[in-house]
Amino acid sequence: MKPFFEKEKRGIIRCLVCSHYCLIADGRRGICGVRLNRDGRLELMVWGKAAGMHSDPIEKKPLFHFLPGVKALSFGTLGCNFGCRFCQNWFQSQSPKKIENKELFQLIDQLSENYSPEELVALAEKWHCPTIAYTYNEPTIFLEYALATMKLAKKKGLKNIWVSNGFISQETFKAIKNYLDGINIDLKSFDSDFYRRLCSARLEPVLENIARFWRNKIWVEVTTLIIPGENDSPEELEKIAHFLFQISPDLPWHVTAFHPDYQLLDKPATPRKKLIETWQIGKKAGLNYVYLGNIIDQEHSSTCCPNCSRLLIRRDGYNLVKMIGLRDGECQFCHQKIAGVWR
Repeated sequence: MKPFFEKEKRGIIRCLVCSHYCLIADGRRGICGVRLNRDGRLELMVWGKAAGMHSDPIEKKPLFHFLPGVKALSFGTLGCNFGCRFCQNWFQSQSPKKIENKELFQLIDQLSENYSPEELVALAEKWHCPTIAYTYNEPTIFLEYALATMKLAKKKGLKNIWVSNGFISQETFKAIKNYLDGINIDLKSFDSDFYRRLCSARLEPVLENIARFWRNKIWVEVTTLIIPGENDSPEELEKIAHFLFQISPDLPWHVTAFHPDYQLLDKPATPRKKLIETWQIGKKAGLNYVYLGNIIDQEHSSTCCPNCSRLLIRRDGYNLVKMIGLRDGECQFCHQKIAGVWR
């Protein structure tokens, strides 16, 4: 496997996996906290160290138009290339950044289990999971581990899906595009200042990657966490909806409820009314599939035909309740093709 770094001057290396393109001095780590410059070589400290191993409904990722009802072997590692102040999985994602190398190796051993790529694929087959989800933290930062697993999974006929912040480098995109089947990308805001202030990142690469994945026929769904007073103005939500519509009216948009967590404890939970208003904004913009998340709302989490409006898939939150009118990727009532991965 080609190394995902370049050597610079005086022992410094440039990491190539995400859009930070970190310059890392010897003995130091990148922004993600788990990619270490050891004597001029880039070491992934979480290789083979899986955290949060579960068999999840694929709807929980959330992916609503990708093999509905199947289970996904889901795992992540420690670390993240974002620093979201509202992270709801902050201990796993942010704790590696605050300690020294020796202590981090100890923490990784404490919070992770040893799984080789071969063992992950075997476990997916044992648990009857036709899909492996690289999730819980940003899969870009454990690219080498993820990619080795993806290649083996593909050979076994399993699907690979990522749950990502979308801050992927062009080098990473080229490496994974032939092995990745679906991705849910967080579009956290349409405001550059929000990304800088609350995520320690930039907006532009995320927008580019949403379009890039869709253009390359990898199934994409987008999630926006609605944070009161931060990214919930009608103007901003309309910008997000119109951006997604310009890519495709068939691109599903998940609008999810915020609850106070990590460093953003002074914000209230998202009111249901605001979520429904955002759902209406998405529909008014022309999006065929808009869904509410982190609340129980059967009406706004089910799939209806964009042509005849008949109910196709009934859901209760992230639980698939019943397949009603979808057959071979079409509405069985009017034969409208429904975008997604159904087989």
